[in-house]
Amino acid sequence: MTAVPYLALIASVLALLLAYYFAKVVLRADQGTDLMREIGAAIREGAMAFLRREYQWVSVFVAAMFVLLLIVPIDGRPAASFAYLMGAVLSSVAGFVGMRIATAANTRTANAARQGASAALPLAFKGGAVMGFSVAGLALLGISFNYLLWVKWLGVDQAFQVVAAFGLGASSIALFARIGGGIYTKAADVGGDLVGKVEAGIPEDDPRNPATIADAVGDNVGDVAGMGADLFESYAGSIVAPVVLASLLVPVFLEGDSLAGSFGDAEALLMYPILIGALGMIASIIGALFVRGREGRSLSGQLHTGQYVAMALTVVFAIVGTLVLFSGNPTFGGYELSAPIFLAFTIIVGLLGGWAIGFTSEYFTSEHFRPVKGIAQQSETGPATVTIEGIAQGKLSTLPAMVLVVAMIGLSYLFGGMAFGDAGNEIGLYGVALAAIGMLAVTGVIVAVDAYGPIADNAGGIAEMAELPPEVRGVTDSLDSLGNTTAAVAKGFAVGSAAVTALALFKSFSLTAGDQVFLDINDTAVTIGLFLGAMTPFIFAALTMSSVGRAAQAMIVEVRRQFAEIPGLREGEPGVKPDSRRCVDISTQAALREMLLPGGLAVVLPLVIGFIDVNALGGFLAGAVVTGFLIAIYMANSGGAWDNAKKYIEAGAHGGKGTDAHAAAVVGDTIGDPFKDTSGPAMNILIKVMTIVSLVFVPAFL
Repeated sequence: MTAVPYLALIASVLALLLAYYFAKVVLRADQGTDLMREIGAAIREGAMAFLRREYQWVSVFVAAMFVLLLIVPIDGRPAASFAYLMGAVLSSVAGFVGMRIATAANTRTANAARQGASAALPLAFKGGAVMGFSVAGLALLGISFNYLLWVKWLGVDQAFQVVAAFGLGASSIALFARIGGGIYTKAADVGGDLVGKVEAGIPEDDPRNPATIADAVGDNVGDVAGMGADLFESYAGSIVAPVVLASLLVPVFLEGDSLAGSFGDAEALLMYPILIGALGMIASIIGALFVRGREGRSLSGQLHTGQYVAMALTVVFAIVGTLVLFSGNPTFGGYELSAPIFLAFTIIVGLLGGWAIGFTSEYFTSEHFRPVKGIAQQSETGPATVTIEGIAQGKLSTLPAMVLVVAMIGLSYLFGGMAFGDAGNEIGLYGVALAAIGMLAVTGVIVAVDAYGPIADNAGGIAEMAELPPEVRGVTDSLDSLGNTTAAVAKGFAVGSAAVTALALFKSFSLTAGDQVFLDINDTAVTIGLFLGAMTPFIFAALTMSSVGRAAQAMIVEVRRQFAEIPGLREGEPGVKPDSRRCVDISTQAALREMLLPGGLAVVLPLVIGFIDVNALGGFLAGAVVTGFLIAIYMANSGGAWDNAKKYIEAGAHGGKGTDAHAAAVVGDTIGDPFKDTSGPAMNILIKVMTIVSLVFVPAFL
């Protein structure tokens, strides 16, 4: 049992070594022509410049939170400040490394597409896997090291609250990375599409469009760095939540504020989440090695092979690991773990539940199924009907997602209680927290498959700008279309885990507050908080959507200006090039400026409400978690459906490119851009940030 954190350290190092190996494979590949190299360098320069500036801005917030954690009377001072800083730094490093390789993989993928999809797909996947295993490896490394440092080696007071502060640090970076990256990418995308495709009538990713490079940069800062930070935070939170919850549910770990002298067999409850993280990491490493390009096989099947192998191995590893760790049916704190196999069942429930939520996202966003085909059909009668159908399908998609989450919570609660011989006791909530780990146990592969998408998208843009043969663009388009679907699946995993993790953190919040919190719906303060919490995700979505609109407006004005003032640009005369740097700068400044208000609200609101009335804060969190989950699913799936409906038409359906149906689909896609890449993905971070802020600061509220 005592070896588990060291096993996790070894697994995390193996993940980082695999990321290093994949990075070397990507960097050894040929970048193609001189023009492809030039375009790739411009994308990489813009992406890395934005990330550096974003981190400079976010570092001010991190420094302020570091000081706040030092001076506010919370549990675990001053260690909590340093744990918080470690979470923020490791998340930043993962994003930086992953995006550096992703921007190197795009030109190499475009060049490999000249040989066919079987050569391009594994290269794009390896580029995404660098981000995937950097995220999972550094997160598991940070959690296991923090547990060893604060709990085992130093034994600080309120050590488990200190470990929670690590999750808060990861959440801080994720929130701003998702919002800033999302605003950047959609300002460039919306501005470039409306002027380029709709007004000027030129193709997507055309080198004449001044916003094309900025759009390619945005794919990386939003869908690689932002998504990586998102899942770093999700993965870290899914392990932190059951560790903290177990320390509060089982009264053998703490004696007052201090750690107990010995945990005995009960320490296995703390080790178990870390063990599942380590075993899932090993399964992910093995699964990633199964992704290879093969002629004649479905691209989707090849890409998902690694994920399915990792999931199957995780099931086997979880069962074996559970039986080994909990052998002997230990008794602790009044609970007897009489049937530990049921704890393994909670992991399996989470894993299958995450896959099922991902599948429902795929159903509602893939051009192979009825919802997207229905949206494409509506394009024949104009943008209004496209918009109506996209909104309807997005809202309808919340039904299966919510049913799955409710079923997952109910089953994992039941199995958690059955493991201890008491299906109705609150110890069952430990099983609910474990289900979130099950959903994200294969995070390395999930992120790899997701980050593959923007690499493929960039490769298509480079192929267009470098004027490669049409068959090359056909290959990259097939890879890109698959990437849109895999992105929706990954968002399904992230949002589903957010709901379950937030529930576990919410219970930890109420247990930490003790008898000073009464979450009774008849209490006026709780009711007021409930309404305010239910409202907050709508306000957050409105702020981020408006931010994209304002940033896109500035981009539209600039693209129009360049088309009007640069002679021969629209006509594509030889030697005439747009001022892409200006568009990159517009997106950068807008994203950094616009991310501050919505990002700040996620931290400030729970602090303000908590200091006024802690019961109102409980109601606030309950309302925010429910509506935030539903809005996240709705917006992500509507946006993905609009995007793939446009691509379905561009592939030849309903008349293909240049038709009125295509123009209507472009409008729908433009509306959906901030839905799926800005507001929707940031929603799951919002609900967890507010919950974990409340957990860390609850001693100061009482």
